[in-house]
Amino acid sequence: MAPSAALPATFLVALLSLRTCLGKALSEPSPLTPESLEVSIDSSQQSLHLQWSVHSLAYHQELKMVFQIEISRMTTSNVIWVENYSTTVEWKQVLHWRWDSELPLECVTHFVRLRGAVEEAGTPRPRSWSDWSSWEEADAQKSLGPDSLFVFPGEKLVEEGSNVTICYVSRSHENNVSCSLEGVPILGEQLGPNVSVFTLNNVPFIRKTGTNFFCQQTQDIRGSVLFVLKVLEEPKNFSCETRDFKTLTCTWDPGTDTDLPKYRSQSYTLFEAFSGEKRPCGHKNQCVWQVAPDSQETYNFTLVAENYLRKRSVNTVFDLAHRVHPMTPSNMHLKSLGATNATVTWKVHSIRHHFTYLCQVELHGEGKVIQHNVSVEEEGQCSFSELEPFTRYVARVRCAVARHFWKWSEWAGWNFSTLAAAPSEAPDVWRDVKSALGSCNVTLFWKPLSKSHARGEILFHNVVVENLHRPSSSKLFPIPAPASGTEVALDGCSHRVLVTANNSAGTSPAAVMVISGDPADREVEEERVEHTERGFSMSWKPPPEDVVGYVVDWCDRPRDSPCGLRWRHLGPNSTSTVISSGAFRPGVRYNFRIYGISPKRMAYLLEKKTGYTEEKEPSDTPQVLVYNLTSQSFTLSWKDYPTDSQPGFVRGYYVYLKSKAEQCQPEFQKTVLPDGSVGCQYEINDPEQKTLVVGNLQPESSYEFSVIPYTRAGAGALGAFTKVTMPDEHSHVLIRIILPMTACLLLIAILCYLKSQWMKEMCYPDIPDPYKSSVLSLLKPKETAPPTIMHVNDCVPDALEVVKKPEGSKTQFAGTKKSPPETARSRPDYIYLLPTENAPDPGPCICFENLTYNQAAPNSGSCAHVLGPHEAPPSQLGLLASPENFLKPLGQNYMNTLAETPAGETALNYVSQLASPVSGDKDLLPTKSPEPEPALCCEYRMQMAMPLGLASPSPNESSNCSPTAI
Repeated sequence: MAPSAALPATFLVALLSLRTCLGKALSEPSPLTPESLEVSIDSSQQSLHLQWSVHSLAYHQELKMVFQIEISRMTTSNVIWVENYSTTVEWKQVLHWRWDSELPLECVTHFVRLRGAVEEAGTPRPRSWSDWSSWEEADAQKSLGPDSLFVFPGEKLVEEGSNVTICYVSRSHENNVSCSLEGVPILGEQLGPNVSVFTLNNVPFIRKTGTNFFCQQTQDIRGSVLFVLKVLEEPKNFSCETRDFKTLTCTWDPGTDTDLPKYRSQSYTLFEAFSGEKRPCGHKNQCVWQVAPDSQETYNFTLVAENYLRKRSVNTVFDLAHRVHPMTPSNMHLKSLGATNATVTWKVHSIRHHFTYLCQVELHGEGKVIQHNVSVEEEGQCSFSELEPFTRYVARVRCAVARHFWKWSEWAGWNFSTLAAAPSEAPDVWRDVKSALGSCNVTLFWKPLSKSHARGEILFHNVVVENLHRPSSSKLFPIPAPASGTEVALDGCSHRVLVTANNSAGTSPAAVMVISGDPADREVEEERVEHTERGFSMSWKPPPEDVVGYVVDWCDRPRDSPCGLRWRHLGPNSTSTVISSGAFRPGVRYNFRIYGISPKRMAYLLEKKTGYTEEKEPSDTPQVLVYNLTSQSFTLSWKDYPTDSQPGFVRGYYVYLKSKAEQCQPEFQKTVLPDGSVGCQYEINDPEQKTLVVGNLQPESSYEFSVIPYTRAGAGALGAFTKVTMPDEHSHVLIRIILPMTACLLLIAILCYLKSQWMKEMCYPDIPDPYKSSVLSLLKPKETAPPTIMHVNDCVPDALEVVKKPEGSKTQFAGTKKSPPETARSRPDYIYLLPTENAPDPGPCICFENLTYNQAAPNSGSCAHVLGPHEAPPSQLGLLASPENFLKPLGQNYMNTLAETPAGETALNYVSQLASPVSGDKDLLPTKSPEPEPALCCEYRMQMAMPLGLASPSPNESSNCSPTAI
């Protein structure tokens, strides 16, 4: 028992001794201290490269060690980075490690040191570190040039949304450096007296050419360019398929392109796991893989996308037979074609024997799609029926693998048009009738048939006019397309009009209407309608007569000619409708007429509607006339003002009146006019009232007025005022006197003008007629003898008036009705010849002076009483005593005018027959011999033209005949 008891004690002592030895060994410094530490700077990558070795390793010894690396900045005590680096160390092996700095290494000095320890797996206790190596300095500023300002990094490639640190180093003692990012000033953090650091967080992508950072010190400018890459995205929709079992085409969506002009690094690589093959892709969205015949059926592809800063990958696994994308069908064409049916055929590309395809056939036309599915191995066919005639259709087909559906092929298409057919409906026809005396002009309108109703190209319309009183007489008017109307002149009888549309396949049903022999519309009252968002809403009362429908017509352009007539047919049960048109404009009045259509197809007017889409202010002002102007009132009238052509319903008028006194009549209200002046306003609420009497005015005062209409939208622009001056209180009395006198004078002047020829003949004829002379009628005896004509042989002259014309003068006449110019003449001598021996005792004589007949006669004062006796030479007496001597000169130039008398000759002025009756006058004398009395020149029988040179009176010859001038 003693040996067995002593054994545990011995083991415990030995264990304590081993523990003491191990504690001493661990407390001693490890001989594996890193040596030969070297630090290099890579400015382009902004990184520190470290290399060292462990000299205390035995030959061919491998030891797993961990190294602790410390990096400090500016001073050794300012440690900014601590990292453990584990690796396997061999004898004389040079170890490497890299550290990337966020802060450019040129900004400040960095220090590096490290230590090592053996890394024992499964040992939870603390490591036994070797001693620290000495600090190694990394100072990049030693390599800078002599410049006074530096910015680091000069350029850098970063990813969008990352953080970037930039610094500047200034060798100037003055702290006057300013920096900006894309022109926006920014402030940095001072690291030292001449170093500032700028941290840019979440850097955005601005442009592909880079983001600019600048610093400026006086005239020295330095900068940095940040090339910001878009974030590389993971490829989307990655898939692979085959079309011929010879190649696989893999496609994907690359997302945003990250390449920059200076940095093009985005690339894609396709890797197949089962075969271990790897292939770079030449495109960014697809890659082609060759399929080995009769080899692999299942594929496992990995697509890797990478650029300078990031790497992404996606994976897909598939069976080749399940990824078949058929080619586009070919040889598609029409097998048969009609007006309402068609059959199409096509072929598919066979890639394997007994491969069944499912083909989808679609027919597009008139906004509809007809679809059929057909199973095909090589050739396919599909028929369509119930198609629209003369309609364009597009047939297309695509196919896919029937058993393992993957994708449809691309569409193969074929365009065609069905054949034409006769139009299926009658044209929509309306008319506009204008009546004349005993006839009417009818303008027919029709709307083009819709494509579905026309069923072909309309070539012409036939218009047939039948006289209902003579059914056998009808007229046909073919109207070529695309005309949409025609005019027809009808007599007073009723007519039936039939309109049909015709295409190459046939004729449409006829549209029928009857034009009455008395087509004038009856007078109906016009009603106003309001416009809403939907249009003009109107309703009407159904007539007591039967109707087969209604028609509402209107003009889209009522101010133009033609007005753009439009109409709408409605059913017999309709009593309301809403009219809208894209041609409606604000401020235009639209008139609507509602017609009923009788069972005999005759239209008659039921109601009229009128309205505006939007009323506006009146566009013009009335032309106002002033009537009944008195000293205290006047009347304004604008009856010719057209209210129908205004851009709104005229609801009344404003009458404005101005005066210097600025006083308003009782019915007027004082108001301020737009020009700032004060006036008076009177409102007329009745638009039909177009006259106004303005009273209580001041005589001899001036007033100005203006009349402005107004609508629901407001009043029109206030135009120019018209001035009126009031007369005095007595002016109307003078007007009542002056106006009648003026009218009488005007009437007399008109009568004188109308009777000018009669006045001339009565008062101053060109050649006097003795029987019409009102002067000689005073000298006729009471018993008037019948007028007789004196013959030349019966003429015994009693006196001759001779006018001597000066030598060298000559009277000129432009015509028988023109007076010669007045010339200075000496007073003519008048010779009064005594009667012949057989003549009775001399008595009073009368001297006639005819100024009209002889323009050269002396003035009225030349015919006077003889102041002394006249003696005539015997030769002259003898000449005149004998009638033959008297008549002899009369035969010469009897009708010569005075204008033909030579200068220097004496012209005849007048010859008169005096006293004794001759020939037929003897019977007219009284039977009782009258007492002796002086012979009177009682009757003027004849005037003669006679040369005045026949007699030359002597001043000594006496005469008892005293001439009297009348």
